[in-house]
Parts: sequence; C-alpha cells; structure tokens
Amino acid sequence: MSSTTLLRTLKTGHVGLNVTDLDRSIDFYRAVLGVQVVHEGTYPERRYALMGRDGRLVVTLWQQSEGTFATATPGLHHLSFEVESLDEVRAAEHLLRELGAEFAYDGVVPHGEGSASGGLFFTDPDGIRLEIYTRTGVAETGATAPTSSAPTCGFF
Repeated sequence: MSSTTLLRTLKTGHVGLNVTDLDRSIDFYRAVLGVQVVHEGTYPERRYALMGRDGRLVVTLWQQSEGTFATATPGLHHLSFEVESLDEVRAAEHLLRELGAEFAYDGVVPHGEGSASGGLFFTDPDGIRLEIYTRTGVAETGATAPTSSAPTCGFF
C-alpha cells in the first residue's frame, strides 16, 4: 500500500516558529492573521504561545532564538497564508504598512507574469518571510511580476 492511500486526508497542521521576543511576535501575528492565544507557556526557560483561529491551531511561537531569520541555511523558505479576495490582501497590506513591516516587493504582485494569483511578500519582526495571497484578481490590477524567470514567492 502506498503512502498516498494511507494519508488521504493529509493537510498542513500548525507551523512552529522560533522567535526572539514572544510578546512582540504574539502582537504581530494577532494583528496580521487575526489569531488568538489558545494556550501560553510562561515558564521563564520555556516560553511559547499556541495561536489559533476558528477552532484551529494555526501557528505556535517558541521564544528560543537569537538574531534574525537565516535565509542562507536549510529550513523554512517562507510561510504562506491564503485569503479569499484581493480586498483582503489589500486590507492586510494597509495593516502591515501601519505596523512598519518590511516588504520584499512594493505592494500586491502576481505570482508570475500574467498570473491571476498573487499577494504580499513581507517579513515578521524576526525576519521570517511571509506571504498573504489570493488565487484570483491580481492580473486585473495590471501589476507586473517582480522577476520573469522565477516565482515571486521565491523572494528574489
């Protein structure tokens, strides 16, 4: 029997991220993703927050890091969140600008030249690369893809 047969209901569960300042990261992810703290470990040597939305765990933040996200080492490339509409992506852009987030590209961009899908590419306070995108509506904005030879989500 193949693993495809065994894992017919496979979905991504939550994502665990190492952060340098748990309180700052809780505030950021709460504001941007609308997630709430479901459970928090407050032991000085083991601080973490389980954050969820609509009864589902989305992201777990672990305060056990120093420095910033390293893009040159193996591990997470970026974390992506899908929303239903371009209006939601634009609302996220407005909020992220208010929060002072750093963007990889200026505003909403398509995933590739002429692609209907696209979104925002930005970093969290620790430099972790994030994406908020929608599947449709981006081509109609007239925005061009930042690179013609690779997917935008490559953060090139």
